[in-house]
Formats: sequence, structure tokens, C-alpha cells
Amino acid sequence: MPLPRIPAEQLIGLARPVSSGLARAGAPVLGARLLNVLAHRVPERRLKADLLAEAAELELSHGLTPRRLRAAYAAELACADALSKQGNKAAATASAAKALMLAFHRVPHLDGLTSPLAEDPRGFTAALHRSRALRAVTKPRGRTEPAAPPPADRPLRLLIVNRANANFLPLITDWYERHPDVEVRTLDLAADPDLAPLAKGLGRIMARAVGSQAAYGREVEQALRPHLDWADTVFVDWCSLGAAFVTLVDPGTTRVIVRLHSFEAFSYWPHIMDFSRVDDLVFVGAHVRDLTMAAVPRLLAEDAPRLSVIPNAMELFSYRRPKHPDARFTLGLVGIGQIAKDPRWAVEVLRLLRRHDDRYRLLLVGGDLNTESSPAVRLYHDRLERDLAKLEPSGAVRRVGQTDDVPGVLEEIGTILSTSVRESFHCALVEGAASGAVPVVRDWPFFADADNGARTLFPPEWVVGTPEEAARRILEVTATEETWLKAGEAAAEHALSRWDWTVVRGDVDRLLLGGHRNVRP
Repeated sequence: MPLPRIPAEQLIGLARPVSSGLARAGAPVLGARLLNVLAHRVPERRLKADLLAEAAELELSHGLTPRRLRAAYAAELACADALSKQGNKAAATASAAKALMLAFHRVPHLDGLTSPLAEDPRGFTAALHRSRALRAVTKPRGRTEPAAPPPADRPLRLLIVNRANANFLPLITDWYERHPDVEVRTLDLAADPDLAPLAKGLGRIMARAVGSQAAYGREVEQALRPHLDWADTVFVDWCSLGAAFVTLVDPGTTRVIVRLHSFEAFSYWPHIMDFSRVDDLVFVGAHVRDLTMAAVPRLLAEDAPRLSVIPNAMELFSYRRPKHPDARFTLGLVGIGQIAKDPRWAVEVLRLLRRHDDRYRLLLVGGDLNTESSPAVRLYHDRLERDLAKLEPSGAVRRVGQTDDVPGVLEEIGTILSTSVRESFHCALVEGAASGAVPVVRDWPFFADADNGARTLFPPEWVVGTPEEAARRILEVTATEETWLKAGEAAAEHALSRWDWTVVRGDVDRLLLGGHRNVRP
């Protein structure tokens, strides 16, 4: 029997105290379930979306992935599409932005050990591709002229762009600043006084994409145009806000290259970008490329950019140093500041090893988890601290903290771990391998069932499926000094011959200095 017709505000007002009370009593899922039941029985589109969003946000606020997350964001998109059909462009775009922020909230994708996107990228994003409002945002605007070939009579002008994260750029920037055939400029969109106030805000970037925000569009054009007119090639690191911002403007004959690492594939940015203005989209791992293509099928369209895979730039020879005498029994995990690194998995491996030999210990390198980022991070942090409290007093675990001398720390590490649930490439693991530490790589769960992942990126003997398999590999490899040194030397040779900058830079040269793509206006 249908519920009596009650104004939306009143109905939600009745449901919220009950659901909030359940959440405070330690039952947020029951509180969300109440709102979801009400949503199921309410015919009004707007009210249904509000109730589903309320239920999802209740679970998210407790660090939980909402059980009806897809339904919640799809309901908001249905409202956006209805507004779009009515011709209310501004309201439709704002509603679509709200749906995207709900769909790609950090708790389900970045702050957990699973992700609904990784589990089913096509299914999770299906509602996005059906949405009339989002199709208006992503409609290809193209460029008025094709990208020009590299100049033959002067150095190529290369503009390297980032937004507050140049972590993976120093080697590339230094190489081309010293290259006789390249003139380099760098641009940090977050630091530039003219661009920083403009390069922010999902809503207005989406609104500009559908033709609104004319004044904002003129400001962006005026601020970006001198940079685009100077450059022959623009290389934007991270396929996130900065890339979406740059593609608001017709690049003219300037070639545009964007690099996607990992987290961007779990964000809304690739879903609003105008890829018709991007000539090349480069990934640092084939598994991330495959996931992104499944989640963003526009990348298979005729006007899509070329897709390529090139590893991160790393100078690895400096990591080859003599090992400390105790390194054979020291496990190392470099980078523990994200749940995705799953340091508790490393702790479990250590526990298993110490049942055989209490000489094994674990070195944790890097800053702690940021407990302010989400409730999910706080929950994981508390569990990790309880784990470490049982091991640190005996010296079984030692935390180094953030350091600028990773090669020096690696002298103490004989087995380098990758315990992550997801990685794009895992530079720290490869740096450890280059140092002569034996690599033990968890088969990253986000990609374990995919065609590409840790097992295709690294030698198969490096990769394990469970903590038990990891412990067995470590016990076998470190059984004697000779076997450990031999395995470490083989790992170093593989890393240096495959991923050192002297090897990778040829691919980067071909990408940044090479051909162009004719793009239809």
C-alpha cells in the first residue's frame, strides 16, 4: 500500500531522527536501510533521490560503502536528466555534479580495501553513460585545427603542467631542460597567481563545458591562451582537475598529452573531460589503462586520444648500495600513508614469519595515515595501531617515518614488500628491487582477476596471493645468505634493465618529441 503523500521535507524530517538515532546506537546500516525502504515506496523522482542520497551519506559518514550507492547516484542523475529535458541547463549540470560527487566519494574507492568500481567498472559507471545531462557535459567540442607536427627549424617548446603535485616530474623536467632540441617551461596551476583561482571547482568546470559560465570561460581563455600559444606540446601530469581545466580551452595547433597514474581512474575527472582535445593519454600501467577504458568507454570513440603505457621515470642506479648485515631478516614497506598500501597485510606476513624465526622484523617507512581524511581511514588507523602495539615493544616492528634518504633506508631492507590492494606501478617496490632487496608483491586485489595486473607487470616469482604464500617465499629465499643475495642480485638486474630512466626515456622521447595526430574540428 503506497504511503500517504507527504511533502518531501516533512518525510525526510520524520525519517532522519530515527535513522540518525540508529546510527548513533551503532547501527548506521539499519538507519540507511530505513531511508532506502522509504525511497523504494516514494514515487516522486526528487524525493526518491534525496532519500537515497541521505541513506548513502549516512553510511559514508561512518566509513562504510553504501549498499545502494549505484541506485543513489543514478537517482540523482535521473533528476539531472529530467531538468536537462526541460531545458534547465544550469540546474541539470549542478544535479549531475552532485551525482558524480556521490558516486566517486573517497570512502568507497580510495579509503577501503575494495572498490565497487574495481569490481565492476562497466556496471558501476553504466548510469553515467546513459545520462543525458552528462552526455551534454562530455559532448566533444574538438579543436579548430589539428595539432601541428614538431617544428623542424627550432627547438620544440614543451610546457609541463601539474597542479600541486610534481612528484613524478623531476627526472623528466631535468632531462628536457638539458635537451638541446627542447625549450621547457613548467606551470603549476595551483601556484600561478592568475590560474590558481580559476583552476578549481567541479561545478563551474562542468557548467562551462555545456556553454554556461561565459564570464568564467573568458577568464580561463585569457589566462591559458598565452601558455598554449607558446607551447608546441603540453604535457599535463595527472588526469584530474588540471587536465579537465586545460581542456576547457581549444588548444589550437598545440599538441596535448595527459598522463593518468591510478587514483584518477577512481575519480570523476575522466568522466567530465573533453578527450577530443587530448592527443595522447598515457598510463603508467596496462592494468590501469584497461580499468579506465572499461569505466570510460568514450576512450574507445573515433575522436579519442591515442592510448599508451609508459612506466614512471626513475633513476635506479643510485639505489645499488651494500646491504646492512641484518638486512636478510628485515622486511621493508615504503609508503604507508594510504589504506591502499594495506600495511596490516605486511604485519600478518611478519607474524607468520616470526612463528618460524623471531629474527624477522618489519621496517615501516613513510608518514602515517591521515585520520582526518575520512572515517574509514580512522577505523583502519585504529586497527593498525592495535596491531603495532603488540609488536613494536619487542623491536619486531620499527617505524622510520618520512625520509629524504630512501636509498639509505633501503640498505637495511633485505625483502621489499608491495602489500597494496591497488597500484599504478609502485615505484617504491621497484626502487627496493634495484637496491638488491628481494621483491614480494601481493597480487593487487583490485586487478587480480583482470587480464593485466601485478602478475603481468612483474616476474611471476615476485608475486604472491596470500600472506601465507608471502611468508613461504621469504623463508625460501632467505634460507641462506647465498640464496638471499642471489635472489636480490637477480631482482636488481631485472629492475635496472627494465625500468631505469636510461631505458624508459626513449619511450618518453617518442611520446613528447614524436608524432602528432590529426584531429577533426
